[in-house]
Amino acid sequence: MRYFLYFLLLFSFSVKGQVITGQHCGYDFTSYLVVKVNEVGKSETIKNLRISIADSLGREVINVNNLLSWTKRNEPLVFSMNYKIDKNGAKVAADTPESRWFFPFAKEHYLLSVTNTFNAENYFLKIEDIDGDENGGSFQTQLIQLYPFNMYVLCSSENERQAQQFGPKTNRPIEVYLVKK
Repeated sequence: MRYFLYFLLLFSFSVKGQVITGQHCGYDFTSYLVVKVNEVGKSETIKNLRISIADSLGREVINVNNLLSWTKRNEPLVFSMNYKIDKNGAKVAADTPESRWFFPFAKEHYLLSVTNTFNAENYFLKIEDIDGDENGGSFQTQLIQLYPFNMYVLCSSENERQAQQFGPKTNRPIEVYLVKK
């Protein structure tokens, strides 16, 4: 009986240690979709686009009760541009040597936070030029099928599982090339 209690005590410390030592990360249950949008033949990111998650008919998808994303409850799933921060974590307008990308993996691209249970294959990217010629041209709207390997799964155990399931293509931006109207 004494050995059983010793074993039980040792086991409980082992389990507690696993929980404390990082079985979870700050991005648990969260993935990101990153979209790199360029004009055909150019390398600069096209700014001022409206990129959203859509159904097969091109209708924007609403994040009903945070089912698809932990942010922007009951709103359309719309991408935003990554931005730079200073050493204190404050958003900065000007690029300085001390500034860095808030999401380093997204660089100067569009991103959207989704849940790890987001079924990418059921949705599309809808890319619209909403400012006309102001961003270098008036570009055609595109509807692009999403796939599970398009998601950045940020926590290592999920990332490793996804890499085994989908192969080495994980954690790369979705590259889109737009054509002018």
